[in-house]
Amino acid sequence: MSAADAVARRVARIDPAALARDLAVQGWALTPPLLAAAECDALVRTWNDDARFRRTVDMARFRFGEGTYRYFAAPLPPLVAALRAGLYPLLARACGDADLPPTLDRFLARCAAAGQRRPTPLLLRYAAGGYNCLHQDRYGEVAFPLQATILLSRPGADFSGGEFLLVEQRPRAQSIARVVPLGRGQAVVFPNQHRPVQGTRGTYRVSVRHGVGEVRSGVRFALGVIFHDAA
Repeated sequence: MSAADAVARRVARIDPAALARDLAVQGWALTPPLLAAAECDALVRTWNDDARFRRTVDMARFRFGEGTYRYFAAPLPPLVAALRAGLYPLLARACGDADLPPTLDRFLARCAAAGQRRPTPLLLRYAAGGYNCLHQDRYGEVAFPLQATILLSRPGADFSGGEFLLVEQRPRAQSIARVVPLGRGQAVVFPNQHRPVQGTRGTYRVSVRHGVGEVRSGVRFALGVIFHDAA
């Protein structure tokens, strides 16, 4: 079975109604495992293959945290391309009334028309003491409202700590922080920048940022799946 077929079968197991409900109620959603252990290992092994990547960022240099991430070059690895293309239609539907094309190819054509042509999926590595400051992944005027992070390492075995964090800043209120439990191969889906929240006086928009808590031991790898390309 090809990577695209395997990923398509796993994505098909996601309950669209439950996904939409979790995003609306809690602001994030967990998927069933989308990658097998061998597939997680294969992606981790690409870390040392410089030809696979277009850019490497040392987080400490830019005060983003402690760790390193690498943006994949085109063409994306088959597993990454399959995840991106397979998840896109499901998440586009979960966005409700957003003005989004039904397929990833058409959405990327919109990005290209805006001058955004560089792929944005990335591999992230944190050793002991590593962390990622709260941030948003915006790369141009065109942005998809949701993104996904897939954990590639085994919590409690390959690393400890390193919890995935989401923080919401609501208007005229204190921020709300959440720790999202992730298993190996599992994805968390969350807002790229904002999400709507139903209040007593109607719907209002809250700002969402994400990050990673400090890794206490070992090494933590994750795959970031961002659907818009970069300028």
